[in-house]
Amino acid sequence: MQTSVNRIFIPGSVLLFLVALLLSAPGSWAKSAKSDVEILNQTAQAFTRVAKQAKPAVVHISVESTASSTNYEQFFNHPFFEQFFGPQFRNQPPPKRQQRGTGSGFIISDDGYILTNNHVVENAEKITVTLAENQKVEARMIGTDPQSDVALIKIDLDEKLPTVPLGDSGRLEVGEWVIAIGNPFGLSQTVTVGVVSAKGRSRVGINEYENFIQTDAAINPGNSGGPLLNIQGEVIGINSALYSRTGGYMGIGFAIPINMVKSIEDQLQKHGKVTRGWLGVAIQDVDENLAESFGLKTPEGILVSEVTPDSPAQKAGLKQGDVLIELNGVKLKDVADLRNRIALTMPNSKVDLIVIRDGKSMDIEVTIGEQPADFGNVAIKTPTNNILGDYGISTQELTDDLAEQFGYSGRQGIVISEVAPDSAAARSGLKSGQLIEEVNKIKVGSLKELEAAIAQGMDPNRVLLRVRSGSFSQYVVLRKN
Repeated sequence: MQTSVNRIFIPGSVLLFLVALLLSAPGSWAKSAKSDVEILNQTAQAFTRVAKQAKPAVVHISVESTASSTNYEQFFNHPFFEQFFGPQFRNQPPPKRQQRGTGSGFIISDDGYILTNNHVVENAEKITVTLAENQKVEARMIGTDPQSDVALIKIDLDEKLPTVPLGDSGRLEVGEWVIAIGNPFGLSQTVTVGVVSAKGRSRVGINEYENFIQTDAAINPGNSGGPLLNIQGEVIGINSALYSRTGGYMGIGFAIPINMVKSIEDQLQKHGKVTRGWLGVAIQDVDENLAESFGLKTPEGILVSEVTPDSPAQKAGLKQGDVLIELNGVKLKDVADLRNRIALTMPNSKVDLIVIRDGKSMDIEVTIGEQPADFGNVAIKTPTNNILGDYGISTQELTDDLAEQFGYSGRQGIVISEVAPDSAAARSGLKSGQLIEEVNKIKVGSLKELEAAIAQGMDPNRVLLRVRSGSFSQYVVLRKN
C-alpha cells in the first residue's frame, strides 16, 4: 500500500521574508512579535485550508505503453547475422518493450473529467488514476492538444467525485501566493508553496503555444499535470515544466494559465480535438531599427512580413509591411501574444485590428479562419539582418535554374550567393540561397534595379530589405560596420 506523504515546502526566500517581517515589527518586541506570530499563523492556516480542500481532487496518473526497439532492428538486421542464420533472420519483428510514466492531474467535474498534461498521457495504451484514498481506476482518453500540452481524461464511477474550482488566471499578479499539489517522484499528495515570479513567459521552447505562469513553488518530475492554486483554493494553472540543470527543482517552474486551458478543455470535451483560429500572416517583432524604417515612434507592435494568399488577412486587406498594434482594443505585446490570441479565437469570429500603415493608423476588421491541418510555425521570432556590398553580401540575378533549385519559381528578386565571414550579414544569420525581393521598400528583379534601390535610400549607411527564405519572407534592417 502506498504511503501518502503530506508535507508543505516553503522556499528559503519566503522564509527569510517572513522572518524579516517578524524582526522588523515596530513597537515593543514582545507585543509586536505576538502580533506577527498571529499573522504567520493565519497565513499557515490559509495554506492548510487550501491544501485540505484541494487534495481530494488531485490524482496520481500512471501510464503504460509499448514501443519497438529500434536499436534491436539496426543491430540484428546487419548482413553479418544473415550470413550465419539465413535471410529469414532479418525479417524477425523487433521485441516490444514496456514503457511506464507517471504524473499528476485534478478532477474538474463530479462525473470524473480530469485535466492533466498531454506529455503525461501521450501515446498511452493504459491510463490508471489513483485517487486520494489510494483507489485505482482505469481512465479513458477524451482528447489531447499537443500544441498547448493539455489533455483531458475521464474516469467512470457510480459516486460523485470531489472537484477543485477553476479560477481566473487573468487576475493573477506577480508576487501572489500560489500552492502546487502533485506527486513528485511518486510521493503522493505533496504540497509546495511559493509566489508568482512572472507572467506571460513565452519562447521557453516547451510548447508551440506558450504563455506560462512562472513560480518558485517547488515543481519536480511527477508534478506535471497537477494544479497550481491561488490562496482562495482556485486552480489558476496546470503545472507543466521546470527549469533545471540537474533534473530537480532549481527555483523556477512553469504552469499553463487556466484561462488558456478552459477553452481547450471545452473543445476537447465536446469534440475530442481543438480547432484554432488562423489569420494567415508571417510576423516578426519590431526592434528599434525596424521601427525607424517604418516610421514608428517606438519599437512596438508586430510587423507583417508576409500575407498568405487567399487567407483571412488578405481578404480583410492586411498588407506586407503593416504593423499590428492592437487586437480587440488590447495592445499586442509580441509575436507570441498575437499567435496565442488568434489561436484561441474561434473560426468565423470577427476581430478588430489597429494597424499602422505608412505611418498612419487604421482600423481593420478580420473574420478569423480555421487553422489549416498542415499549419506550421510561421512566426519569425528573431529578425535577421542581411548585407549588400559594404554589408558583406555577394549577389546574383535569379535564373530559372536557381529558382527551381531554391523553390523560387514564379518569383522575382536577387539571390544571395555568398556571405562574408564576420560580416554584418554573417553575424545576423543571413545565408546564401536567400532571395532579396525588396530594397528600401522597392521591388528588385535585377542587379541594376538593386543598385538603383540602394541609391534611393535616405541613409547611405543603412538599408531596409525584404528577404525570402523558402515559403516566407521577413524585413531586415542592415547598417554598415
